[in-house]
Amino acid sequence: MMSASTDTKSYGELQALIASRLTVHDFSSEPLPDGALNRAISAALTAPNHRMTEPWRFIRAGAKARNQLAVVSARLKDKGRTPSAESLARARDKMLSSPELVVVCRVFHPDPAVAREDYAAIACSIQNISLSLWAERIGSKWSTGGVTTDPETYEILGLDASEREIVGFLWVGYAKPGSLAKKPPRRLTLTDVLTEVP
Repeated sequence: MMSASTDTKSYGELQALIASRLTVHDFSSEPLPDGALNRAISAALTAPNHRMTEPWRFIRAGAKARNQLAVVSARLKDKGRTPSAESLARARDKMLSSPELVVVCRVFHPDPAVAREDYAAIACSIQNISLSLWAERIGSKWSTGGVTTDPETYEILGLDASEREIVGFLWVGYAKPGSLAKKPPRRLTLTDVLTEVP
């Protein structure tokens, strides 16, 4: 059994980890340590999930899929036209900017109330992934947008859109040295968001 002082120390470390986490936008090419991504996704599986539907599914996208997704992204940026070489180069730079890309999906549930809870559970699972990675000094960025909803993206990833929904892409990797901005102060305080009723 841990002592109270050990518990307090662990709690303080956890609070510091949560408070220090940043979204990373500029990644280095340094590969992740062995097992780091699997550890993070294992942490995702412990997220709160009211009805134990376990709606989360994850796809680790390799270089071939990411290059195909870049074409989709460039086409969308060029409003459906065949993408220009410049648009394609920018899209490839973005899609291949991090060592890892994880596609986060939700298994559809026919009950709207359960589906809503499932989406919330997946958001919690993404936070668990982000914190697990951050504990190893690895950054991440959760993003959505047109490429995550495009039918061609589903085809590239082998997904049936009637069974699974892409919740977002999670870019994963170490931050490029010097790229992390200081975390801005929160705009709302605890007093702003917390009320008490008798």
